[in-house]
Amino acid sequence: MLTGVILCFIIGYVTIVFEHPLRLDKSVPALLMGSLCWALVSLGHMDVVDHHGHVGHGANYYEDNLLPVLLHHMGKTAEILIFLIGAMTIVELIDLHRGFSVITNRIQTRNKKKMLWIISVLAFFLSATLDNLASTIVLVSLLRRLIPNKEERIWFVCLAVIGANAGGAWSPIGDVTTTMLWIGNKVSTAGLIERLVIPSIVCIVIPVVIASFTKPFQGEIAPAKRDFDAKREQEKLLSSRTMLMVGLGALIFVPIFKTITHLPPYIGMMLSLGVVWLVSEYIHPEEDFTEEKKHLYSAHNALSRIELSSIIFFLGILMAVAALESIAVMGASGEQVGFLRSLAEQLQEAIPNQDIVIIILGFLSAIIDNVPLVAASMGMYSFETDNHLWHFIAYSAGTGGSMLIIGSAAGVAAMGMERIDFIWYLRKISWLAFIGFIAGAIVFILMNPLFAG
Repeated sequence: MLTGVILCFIIGYVTIVFEHPLRLDKSVPALLMGSLCWALVSLGHMDVVDHHGHVGHGANYYEDNLLPVLLHHMGKTAEILIFLIGAMTIVELIDLHRGFSVITNRIQTRNKKKMLWIISVLAFFLSATLDNLASTIVLVSLLRRLIPNKEERIWFVCLAVIGANAGGAWSPIGDVTTTMLWIGNKVSTAGLIERLVIPSIVCIVIPVVIASFTKPFQGEIAPAKRDFDAKREQEKLLSSRTMLMVGLGALIFVPIFKTITHLPPYIGMMLSLGVVWLVSEYIHPEEDFTEEKKHLYSAHNALSRIELSSIIFFLGILMAVAALESIAVMGASGEQVGFLRSLAEQLQEAIPNQDIVIIILGFLSAIIDNVPLVAASMGMYSFETDNHLWHFIAYSAGTGGSMLIIGSAAGVAAMGMERIDFIWYLRKISWLAFIGFIAGAIVFILMNPLFAG
């Protein structure tokens, strides 16, 4: 039956990887994979390992062994999903009130090199505050107004993707994978920032420095055919500045709340969403604001705009990985351990240097989704909170995806919005992302002895 579970996971994973050629939403194979893996575990009455590493031996297989383990994993998955729903809703509320125009309207330069640096810095810090997907969507919308020529614009969009992925790696709310590690108590907010902010800066600065000397970023941006400044001023609302400050403040407050109360992050996100929702109920976006227009700027409208299909995908994939993590097999020590833990032991024997293993994981994250990769790694290792391995996983999985346009949520969003060609990105941008990734990884490895000491 173990073979059946593994085959089910592999088939589902391959289907997810080829979602575009198959024209099938990746949520479908994720749901099927997550449910069928657990069904096979149940039908085979397979031994399962709980979160303490113990194999159940109760008289009733379902009540004493399987259900407690299943409920534990569903609880941990629900923590991540609730957190993501809250964060996505806050971002959509800011966007509904055009809060991001407060930032974007300040960009006036037409110099390509200056624009490159401004966009890269914005992507880096917006991603750390929002997340890499939301910041990319905001920046693509901005660049469409600033750079009307698509052939010029996609170069800036691609560098924004690299910046967004680098910015998301050092923030607990900047990327789904770092959020998973943070909620799973693998990393702390302070530890993540302290160890990853410099490698992440290197990861974006090196590609931007190199790109700024290349031909696409020389000269001036072609002037627009219409007055964009006037258009942008019209797009601002009375509530734009307030909602931006309240929304960003609420997101930044979440890790502070966790540090103060020691409660799980999703509790802080619930509080933050409640505050932002409350403000949105009473704020007036327009001069002639009427009750009939209220629904246009309401949290109900924001909730209808969040990507629920992504939430469903995370549910399926995380539960599928949890099934593999829970299946008990004989480990190298002669004791029963989880299947993923046994894989980690075998990998350790084949490649003793863990840094090399994590760098390989970074390359893999450019090819396949980094969520199941990180979920699997969390089941493979049992190091203490803020061990350097967890930070390196956060960096590699977050920034490695930039090497291919399909390797991250930010890249996929940019690809869809701007119709960026996969081969074009591979030829023009991948080498820049690769240099940034390797440079940041080297800096991380060189810095590690300082923290170890």
